[in-house]
Amino acid sequence: MPTKRHSSEQIISKLREAKVHLAQGMTIPQMCKKLAIHQQTYYKWRREYGGLRMDQAKRLKELEKENARLNKLLAESELDKAILREAASGNY
Repeated sequence: MPTKRHSSEQIISKLREAKVHLAQGMTIPQMCKKLAIHQQTYYKWRREYGGLRMDQAKRLKELEKENARLNKLLAESELDKAILREAASGNY
C-alpha cells in the first residue's frame, strides 16, 4: 500500500482535530484510528508542527526547500573548487 503524503495544512488541521478529540476524553489510539493515522505519525507531527500556525508551517517548508537548494549549490561549488585546485597544481 503506497504511503499517503499530507500537506502542512492537512497536518495542522489533523493536529487540531486530535487536540479536540483528546479534550473530549478519547485515548490516543482511539483518536489516531479516527483520524486514520499511525500513533508514531501523530507523535512525529506533534513534535514537528505542534505549536505552528498554518502560515508558519508554510514558511518552514519554504525555508527547508531553500536550505536544501543552497546546500546543493554549496556542494557543487566546493567540487568545482577542488577540481580547479587540482588542475592548477598539475596533478591531473
